[in-house]
Amino acid sequence: MTQPGYEALTYEALKLENQLCFPLYACSREIIKKYHPLLEQVGLTYTQYVTMMVLWEQKTVSVKELGRRLYLDSGTLTPVLKALEAKGFLTRRRSAEDERVLIAAVTEAGMALADSAAGIPEKVGCQVCLSPEEAVMLRQLLCKLLGGMSE
Repeated sequence: MTQPGYEALTYEALKLENQLCFPLYACSREIIKKYHPLLEQVGLTYTQYVTMMVLWEQKTVSVKELGRRLYLDSGTLTPVLKALEAKGFLTRRRSAEDERVLIAAVTEAGMALADSAAGIPEKVGCQVCLSPEEAVMLRQLLCKLLGGMSE
């Protein structure tokens, strides 16, 4: 026999409106929808775009580090890298120091793509109903949350 009120407490915890995960999930989907038409113009998916962002910043990076930065496993990242390589935006090669390490490097065509993509963050930012200060605060909180999850 269950205790009085136990069922109500159990099911209260299962209500969608009491979940932190759901608004994060829904917001992520909605924001990525805002990116879609802009990324389509430059021929990238969202996952390809964030991959290129790391490469634009670092020029070369190990695939392992790329996966760590993007929170992607190799099964998800490998097809993304293959597609970007087929488009001529990056190359993959084995490290000279340790051939177990695979290195991704942005190409000239990949760097040129950065010029086409440079206005995308601002265009999406204009579609989000947050002040610049709120956006910074939200990003800080999300990074804190994400950092705590990976420990």
